[in-house]
Amino acid sequence: MLTDAYARRFSYLRLSVTEICNFRCSYCLPDGNDCDSRAGELTLSEIKRLVTAFAKLGTRKVRITGGEPSLRKDLTEIIATCKAIPGIEKVALTTNGYRLKRDALAWQQAGLDAVNVSVDSLDADTFHLVTGQDKLADILDGITHAKAIGIKQVKINTVLLKQHNALALPDFLKFVQQQAIALRFIELMRTGDNAGFYQRQHLSGASIQQQLLAQGWQLNTKANTDGPALEYSHPAYQGQIGLIMPYSKDFCADCNRLRVSSKGQLYLCLFTDSHQDLRRLLQSDNSAPLMHFLQQAVQGKAFSHQLAADYSGSTRHLAQIGG
Repeated sequence: MLTDAYARRFSYLRLSVTEICNFRCSYCLPDGNDCDSRAGELTLSEIKRLVTAFAKLGTRKVRITGGEPSLRKDLTEIIATCKAIPGIEKVALTTNGYRLKRDALAWQQAGLDAVNVSVDSLDADTFHLVTGQDKLADILDGITHAKAIGIKQVKINTVLLKQHNALALPDFLKFVQQQAIALRFIELMRTGDNAGFYQRQHLSGASIQQQLLAQGWQLNTKANTDGPALEYSHPAYQGQIGLIMPYSKDFCADCNRLRVSSKGQLYLCLFTDSHQDLRRLLQSDNSAPLMHFLQQAVQGKAFSHQLAADYSGSTRHLAQIGG
């Protein structure tokens, strides 16, 4: 099994398949994408070998991320490949929703179990301002479509931004009142390229948490392969509200996930200073060398990131490794 020096077991792989993104989100790529080449992205056969090794070591959930993963023409094949690997019980996707309405059915038929869609505002003008795309209506239609065709879990990710959505909790609560959907607020995280923006826009999720508790929301129990979100439910609401608060105390204590970049680099933490190249171990169907490497590598995983000390490692922006 993949277990580190602190007895944390890693059952969840976040796999980036591209650094390319077609949005210009103010907190990630305000000046557009700085990755101008698709060269070097993991091939479908390399992805199969990678996920097979992780599955043999106890990984049960794979989340496909980017950049924007739907910009890969073979995304449907990637989903199907991951889902067919023995041991993988859940395949999820994080997307900006740009192609959700068009491709959700193909993804669902390939085996996609869950999709998280980035929606940083329910106001069309604010959404356009934050993302650089006037696509809110199309993306919300895509979310409705994804639920209608039977994708088991459809969630919304919302980055908390002090100047754009700090006062929008009532609008988000109204949205989930009549829809069985989980909406998760994510604290803005400091990365290499966003220091000034972070100082202006960071908003603690604790303020949202206090409001939820005051209104009678109750914390749900986590499953073993769930991510870091604390999810809350309320009997008067069909949907749920989640909080991802990386600056909170003991955030890393129950970490269960590892990351691999679109170029085949292992990240033991989103905010690590270094990473290990797995590419040479993905050229053979023999999983043993890769499995041994992973088992040794996780022993070097630090207990916690250093975000509270204003240190974000080598991560320039979240499109680099998928957040």
